[in-house]
Amino acid sequence: MQLTDSHCHLDFPQFEGEIDALISRASDAGVHRMVTICTKLRQAPQVRALADAHAPVFWAAGTHPMSVADEPMATVEALEALAAHPKMVAIGETGLDYHYTEDSKAQQQESLRIHIEAARRTALPLVIHARDADADMARILAEEHRAGPYSCVMHCFSSSRALAEAALDLGFYLSMSGIAAFPRSADLRAIFADAPLDRIVVETDSPYLAPPPHRGRRNEPAFVAHTAAVGAEVFGLAPDAFAEATERNVERLFPKLVA
Repeated sequence: MQLTDSHCHLDFPQFEGEIDALISRASDAGVHRMVTICTKLRQAPQVRALADAHAPVFWAAGTHPMSVADEPMATVEALEALAAHPKMVAIGETGLDYHYTEDSKAQQQESLRIHIEAARRTALPLVIHARDADADMARILAEEHRAGPYSCVMHCFSSSRALAEAALDLGFYLSMSGIAAFPRSADLRAIFADAPLDRIVVETDSPYLAPPPHRGRRNEPAFVAHTAAVGAEVFGLAPDAFAEATERNVERLFPKLVA
């Protein structure tokens, strides 16, 4: 059984000095690939270097919505230039987060549309972060899709059923994180259960959101296996069948993983 951690943050300080050991533990758990996400474009060289140095590591780059107010506004051209790297597989993460940073929502929306245009031009998928902004998120994704199609994954999906349905209607993917494995996440698991299996990928968002039995600890790519075990239960599948399905999905979502 093999799995891909479709979203982690290996450049974060929680992993400093541990990358080789972390990749080894992931391999032991059946996690043979991981996509590390750059959340501030000025950090792209460090994130790219991780992918260059480690065969199982791929990367994506964008400006996280919570950082938009404090970082230079991304440009389509800058994102296109980064996307030329052979192991850069996606644009983002980008999106909207009104939980703590609603005061920058106009800037967040501008940044989101810039990232969407970069995804169109590069034919790379978009990685979306959405929190407490469901209505604006659904509206912008739909408006932009009508203006020109693009592919997308709703990373660490934990929003409403309405946003899940809106994303799925556009042909997008939902990513299952450790949140879906939390005991109190029955409603979220029900949303996933009603989604098409061929639109599901798995992730850790490490170092955050460790699934049981590691909840409360630092998360890492190896732990995506625990989330995948819960995903198998949600879809009524054997673990290896669910893993095979998510592997097909992640390769369809991120074609450069197998380019």
